[in-house]
Amino acid sequence: MARRRAEPSILLGPILYFRGEQRDRWWLSALFVLDGEVEPDDLRVDGVTLPVPPRHLTVWRRRHVWRFDFAVPRGMRDTDVAYGFPDGPRWTIIVPGRHSFPRMAILYGSGMTAPEPSGGASFQGQDQAQTQSQPPSLWPDLVSRHAADRYHLLVQAGGQSNGDAVMAAAPQTAGLLAAVHRLGPPRPGLTEELMNAGFERMLRIWSSAAAADALASIPSVMMWDGTDLGRLLADAWSGREDGDAASRSLRPLIAAARRQVQLFQTASVADSPPDCLWGAAGGTLSQGFVVGEVGLLALDLWSDRSRRHLLPDRDWSLLPDWLDRFSGCRHLILVSGGPLLVPAGAVPGQPSDSRPAGLLQRLGRLLEGRPGTAWSTRWAVAGRHADRDRLVRMLADFSRRSGCRITVASRGLAGSAGRGVLRGGGLEMWQLYAPRFTGDVHPDWRLRWRARLAAMAARSGRTPTHRFELPIFAEGGHALLQGPGWIACAFDGKGQLHARWCLPGDPGHYAQAI
Repeated sequence: MARRRAEPSILLGPILYFRGEQRDRWWLSALFVLDGEVEPDDLRVDGVTLPVPPRHLTVWRRRHVWRFDFAVPRGMRDTDVAYGFPDGPRWTIIVPGRHSFPRMAILYGSGMTAPEPSGGASFQGQDQAQTQSQPPSLWPDLVSRHAADRYHLLVQAGGQSNGDAVMAAAPQTAGLLAAVHRLGPPRPGLTEELMNAGFERMLRIWSSAAAADALASIPSVMMWDGTDLGRLLADAWSGREDGDAASRSLRPLIAAARRQVQLFQTASVADSPPDCLWGAAGGTLSQGFVVGEVGLLALDLWSDRSRRHLLPDRDWSLLPDWLDRFSGCRHLILVSGGPLLVPAGAVPGQPSDSRPAGLLQRLGRLLEGRPGTAWSTRWAVAGRHADRDRLVRMLADFSRRSGCRITVASRGLAGSAGRGVLRGGGLEMWQLYAPRFTGDVHPDWRLRWRARLAAMAARSGRTPTHRFELPIFAEGGHALLQGPGWIACAFDGKGQLHARWCLPGDPGHYAQAI
């Protein structure tokens, strides 16, 4: 009698990743982390004739990471598709029809919430301590709203991991970074410590019940941000000069963090990137997708960040070609992590036309905060303003040339949600500020002060050819919204974007058509 095959122990998964559309198929990947050496069974997917075999990605301390790649045929309308293991658990996703228009949720900071107690002996005490000090998760609210909104995609614009929490679990690495001005070469044990802390953190955060439900039923597109690195590493990396001693000391740590980001946020490894990682041969984690007449570009602004630059020359040379791939789209969403358009500094290369505006521009720089803080816009160092201006000009030129409307999606402005718009010179470019995806509904006085300053600075953002505004929401009479949540986005047949700010506990209706 044949022996029954041992069942694998699932530590994490499935985590769904969007890989793009190809003709009449919706391409996805599902990531699992298993305990031990047992290979999982093939995956069964409704509408897919053949079973989907597993692919082994990597192993870390007996935790094996597997990925399943599959393409689901699309009908005329949205279809609920089940997938799972024979005689095992199954999950359901919504595959858009060939005549459906994209619907997505944009969120920031999903990894900043406290993990639910896992019940495991190795995690329980630490999880309970973190639960007392960190805000609760909004995953249950998102799952509940998904039942009505039926999202096709989750666009996660950064903060999928709490870098500060990871660094707290890697004390030797944190100690090295605290002495950033006298950095020496990191010992091999430090990178291993950092990788282990990051791996364990992802297992705890994403295996909580509500997070697991959402991540298994809505395919994600994720981009990392300084929050994923934590304040110490983000500050040190973004404050370095290209090629200096600090760069050589920090690069192994960045490589370790980047390996975790690539594994959990793109479900891939460096020697085998998916097609949606544009420019992967050069080391960037930027991702691009075309979904019908809508484009999605998530820019990697951290792999080669320095005191003076956001992107290396290699990426600048690739960017025109990347943008041209969206020339047939009516609308492009650019995911930038930190906001690209901000008050009192949003207009590229243009002097202010009023004395009060000049004062508010100086005050407005305070909005950007210290790199690595929750309200930092990541453009704070003066040298990087030139890169931001260059990026805005390239986007504006592409938009005017192609007729493709561009909307930027980023984390909140001074911890607040809302939207801004840059107009003039034949251009209209909107910036969506996503709320924090945490249950903390009472931001501290510094964030409230910065939010008020942002509204003041926006009123002065005028030049001879451009103006930048933070429009007031009709309901409530405020330009910026406080409280946790996400942005629900849907497109119509004209390529128009309909954005709605979902703030659980706030009954207001906050929306914008773009």
